[in-house]
Amino acid sequence: MSVDLLLQTPVDLTASIPAQPFTPEEFDEYVMKTYARYPITLERGAGCRVWDSAGREYLDFVAGIATCTLGHAHPVMVAAVTQQIQTLHHVSNLYYTAAQGELAKWLVEHSCADRAFFCNSGAEANEGAIKLARKYAHDVRGIADPVILTAHASFHGRTLATITATGQPKYQKGFSPLVPGFVYVPYNDIAALEQTIAELDQTTPRVAAIMLEALQGEGGVRPGDTAYFQRIRQICDEKSILLICDEVQVGMGRSGKLWGYEQHGIEPDIFTSAKGLGGGIPIGAMLCKDSCNVFQAGDHASTFGGNPFATAVALAVCHTLEQEHLLKNVQERGDQLRTGLTAIAQRYPDKVADVRGWGLINGLEISADIELTSAQVVQSAINQGVLLVPAGPKVVRFVPPLIVNAAEIDQALSAIDQAFATL
Repeated sequence: MSVDLLLQTPVDLTASIPAQPFTPEEFDEYVMKTYARYPITLERGAGCRVWDSAGREYLDFVAGIATCTLGHAHPVMVAAVTQQIQTLHHVSNLYYTAAQGELAKWLVEHSCADRAFFCNSGAEANEGAIKLARKYAHDVRGIADPVILTAHASFHGRTLATITATGQPKYQKGFSPLVPGFVYVPYNDIAALEQTIAELDQTTPRVAAIMLEALQGEGGVRPGDTAYFQRIRQICDEKSILLICDEVQVGMGRSGKLWGYEQHGIEPDIFTSAKGLGGGIPIGAMLCKDSCNVFQAGDHASTFGGNPFATAVALAVCHTLEQEHLLKNVQERGDQLRTGLTAIAQRYPDKVADVRGWGLINGLEISADIELTSAQVVQSAINQGVLLVPAGPKVVRFVPPLIVNAAEIDQALSAIDQAFATL
């Protein structure tokens, strides 16, 4: 069939959709059970809402775990996907493509970075940052055995290097031997960090980089202390250590600023992005300043990274963040959500230990003195038609799409209030 004829041939978009819903039992017959899934089969979404195979509607405050920046089926994303798939979706990085260049330019112009490398996920972006830091340590500082400091309760990904960087043993269990070259320090404890650097650099410099989240997401939605981050920036400048910020969950406007590091008034040497960057289309990015850009042709690569399809959609997400003034919405709705959660905490002081967060990444911590878990609260909310996600056994996380409105915030607050009243 000729290309012209192929383009003119109508496509039956329903041909690949099963006549009957694929049940969870059938799903589990073929898919590895690496997730403890809720017994819901989601079929479609619009805005901040999704519907399951039984037609039940849910308010989505998970957003693909802080990923669906513009919610579901946003017209801008639909248009970008449709246009790009009809022109050029993938050609590999052996050639120049306009969308990748334009996305890199937007990210550089809206951050402290000078260069961008594109990949497919947050873990891959963090792998790139780790490799860049190690190469800088070898080539520029002459460190033979470099060490990267990361924080306890951090989360940086699921590859071998990034689960080693992740300061949570539960993610590492069963996967040894882990990748050498990582040392953990307490989060928000500057004295402990300085002592660790002194011990590691006692005879010869070894600390190549410090890798941190501006706010720990999987670690319980714990914001970093600004004084802590500002002192780390000073230490890195004094000792030629690279500062890496993992922006995979807090970046792309979720904190109320475009990047989480802006909350602390600092600039990292390297930072990473994924999740919200593509609004649900898989893409990751590792960005850096020219001063540490030691990668040369052949040092790092990704077959799918930065292909025209993913970068065109990500660019549409970036432009929409600006054009629809979504940062203002994140700030206002975040304030509304925290105010409401604080009121709930005051009504149930024996059940709620803390409310914390930035913008539209917020956590409600359940008291350690009671047996109630975050999973139970999440299930109660699901029963009321609101999807939430735990951030550990005692923290309920709220990460709705950045387009969420005031009425939807109130609906989620009502579900949580009801959960604490009944559980």
